[in-house]
Amino acid sequence: MKTAASAKPVKPAKETPLNKQYNIIKAKYPGALLLFRVGDFYETFGEDAVKASKILGITLTKRNNGGSNEELAGFPHHSLDTHLPKLVRAGERVAICDQLEDPAMAKGIVKRGVTELVTPGVSFNDNVLDTRRNNYLAAVHFGKGSAGQADDAFGVAFLDISTGEFLASQGNAAYIDKLLQSFNPAEVLYCKRNRSEFGALFGDKFHTYTLEDWAFTYDFAYNYLKQHFQTTSLKGFGIEGLPDGIVAAGVILHYLNETEHKDLQHIQRVTRLEEDRYVWLDRFTIRNLELVSSQQEGGVPLIQILDQTVTPMGARLLRKWLMLPLKDRALIDERLNLVSLLHDDPDLLEAMLTHLKQIGDLERLVSKVAVRRISPREMVQLKRSLQHVLPIKEMLITALNQPADAPSREAVSLKKYADQLNPLSFLLDRIEAELRDDAPVLSTQGNMIQTGVNPDLDELHKLAYSGKEYLAKLQDREIERTGISSLKISYNKVFGYYLEVTNAHKNRVPDDWIRKQTLVNAERYITPELKEYEDKILTAEEQIFSIESRMFGELVTATSEYVATIQQNARVISVLDVLSSFAKVAVKNRYVRPLLNDGKALSIKDGRHAVIEQQLPPGEPYVPNDVYLDDETQQIIVITGPNMAGKSALLRQVALIVLMAQAGSFVPAASAELGIVDKIFTRVGASDNLSRGESTFMVEMTETASILNNLSERSLVLMDEIGRGTSTYDGVSIAWAITEYLHSTDCRPKTLFATHYHELNELAADLPRIRNFNVAVKEVGNKVIFLRKLREGGSEHSFGIHVAQMAGMPGSVVKRAAVILKQLEASHQREDNKEAIREASQPTERELALRIIEAGDPKSEAIKDKLRTIDVNRLTPIEALLKLNELLNLLA
Repeated sequence: MKTAASAKPVKPAKETPLNKQYNIIKAKYPGALLLFRVGDFYETFGEDAVKASKILGITLTKRNNGGSNEELAGFPHHSLDTHLPKLVRAGERVAICDQLEDPAMAKGIVKRGVTELVTPGVSFNDNVLDTRRNNYLAAVHFGKGSAGQADDAFGVAFLDISTGEFLASQGNAAYIDKLLQSFNPAEVLYCKRNRSEFGALFGDKFHTYTLEDWAFTYDFAYNYLKQHFQTTSLKGFGIEGLPDGIVAAGVILHYLNETEHKDLQHIQRVTRLEEDRYVWLDRFTIRNLELVSSQQEGGVPLIQILDQTVTPMGARLLRKWLMLPLKDRALIDERLNLVSLLHDDPDLLEAMLTHLKQIGDLERLVSKVAVRRISPREMVQLKRSLQHVLPIKEMLITALNQPADAPSREAVSLKKYADQLNPLSFLLDRIEAELRDDAPVLSTQGNMIQTGVNPDLDELHKLAYSGKEYLAKLQDREIERTGISSLKISYNKVFGYYLEVTNAHKNRVPDDWIRKQTLVNAERYITPELKEYEDKILTAEEQIFSIESRMFGELVTATSEYVATIQQNARVISVLDVLSSFAKVAVKNRYVRPLLNDGKALSIKDGRHAVIEQQLPPGEPYVPNDVYLDDETQQIIVITGPNMAGKSALLRQVALIVLMAQAGSFVPAASAELGIVDKIFTRVGASDNLSRGESTFMVEMTETASILNNLSERSLVLMDEIGRGTSTYDGVSIAWAITEYLHSTDCRPKTLFATHYHELNELAADLPRIRNFNVAVKEVGNKVIFLRKLREGGSEHSFGIHVAQMAGMPGSVVKRAAVILKQLEASHQREDNKEAIREASQPTERELALRIIEAGDPKSEAIKDKLRTIDVNRLTPIEALLKLNELLNLLA
């Protein structure tokens, strides 16, 4: 876990006024790396300098500061946008300390102060942010009585300050963990007293920052939220009944104030994140299904296939929809209706995309308006983006007015979105009239305001920008007067305007010229007329910058009155972008509309894996498969077959089809009729968690336990190779018991169970809702061909030796393995093994151990010797696990 550490202010032996100023400011921001503006540089000192030099790769030097050697590292101020993202991505909280007055006008030391505290979760800087994903700041509140137990109450809130999106919720530890995994915040706040509990429950992958206890009180948070939203209660936001969520939300606003972010007009609402509204995807499932990131280097997640969005807002919304699929069939059908409309009308889809492509990041642009950080050039981008709102609105109205026998479901959705779009014609007209299309990046550079808006400004422009013509006339006049043909008028920041004469002609210089500078080969002069003109020019430029800055500020203020409306436009645009993306992908990849119902059956015809089919070599078709599950006749499918046959892909493709459908997307299949699923659980693959001392088998059992303890009657469960992390007898027993449990539990979850344990095929004979299927293979001589087709019936072989041969295992190893396999098959009768499992009635751990030892294992004597040396009364839990692991290794 990456936490902010307190940093001590620099204390040199002898403080200068500058050092004293630095230390006062540094003390206000403990734990932050202070960028201290000195002239044209941002400087860091002491520990901050050491950190900055390592992260940025800049030179670390030392200076003698009152008898002490103090580290020093800095960079030019204009390089801030280059270096700031590196510091923030390294997890640093960066306090930017600027000069608050013109050094030329300052009396004594220049006044300085922190103008912004940038943290991993709080930034408006485009170079820090990823345009296609949200940058969430989260707060977690440990509710009353919370002591790290799974059933305790927790509050959580998420805010993306760059867009104004603000969410709050509460629930048990598992729910909070699921949300943290789904939203993947850049920074998490929590109370100092909960340091150990936070790490134990939620891991160490987040950048975190701890706050004092008093910030996590209900009254403080409630009043803070009311004050911010200027309401008398929080009922209108739907969070009144979430006391722990309210505390978390209040902590976030308090933290923003502490980090010098006080202009928060764009945070106009806090939305309740309702647990019952979305499909449950625990952190294991999110990881195993590879929705937004791949576990393998170079792997392709689902979002990479589905994301054809053309706006930053749409890309961020698509990510959220994939992590939070819906359970409300009406809302899902609303999305699917519009995807159908766009899918079936290529002209409408193309026209929609044409306009969407011209729209920039409305959410983040309007947020910059609200906090008064928008540049003139970004204001032009905002205008150009808003100009496409009206054409899209008209397009929806036109589609809505198409002749039809009866109002369609698509028409209802179209009307809703058309009504929510506001063209903001008055604001657009004002920006168009006042702001130049080629406006600069900085508002202090001038040349922002259109001609004809302000008469005084126009006069100043004429004076300032007609200078070339005036100077040319003055130069010609002086050449004619003096006869110096090489005379020229130039300008620099030190001397202003001057006349330059080479030494060969300096005897011709008139007496009324005033010498300003002597060079090796020339002399520089000024005249009263030139000096007077210079004063007019400089005064005009200062007035121009002043007037234009004021006018631009007034334009920003006027635009800020429309923040809520622009945010509403952005939300509608993002939805249309995602639905257009779904339609485009559906056309390209031959997806079909899923039919959702309130039943509990799942019927997929010719289903395909959305990612794998796009990664196949050209010309190689994906082999589709049918899958049917319900809670009456075929609740559990046990799938056997060798490695590489496609069992895991089949499991994942079923989950992805369900997830895509309930996110509102078409699906890769010939047809799909799906009862609404409320939870998707997966246990796929095996991995260690060495940082917590957990073996592969422990991780596997932890994930499986989480599934069995959270089942519902609409759950979809995918289990792949359960029990493979331990010995064969243990593994078969555990897999057998889990399958029985899934069948016998009252909620009857729909389950796909892939396994190498062919013994599990025997379950279908005794349990009515279990069916055996296998992934077909074909043996040709000593080779095996994977047909990747699911067919009814169990498999009798694993073909593990064939797979080893295909993987390039040395031939001698393959041959020896085949000999050993025949010997083992001869010594262990398959029917005897099946009967033993069937007759087993929950043996104790000691009985299981004795069975393993008595099963004829050649290492049984070594195991017995180890067992005799163990004093179970003195073993700690971790020592017991280690001993068990040691015994299992002897069996391997």
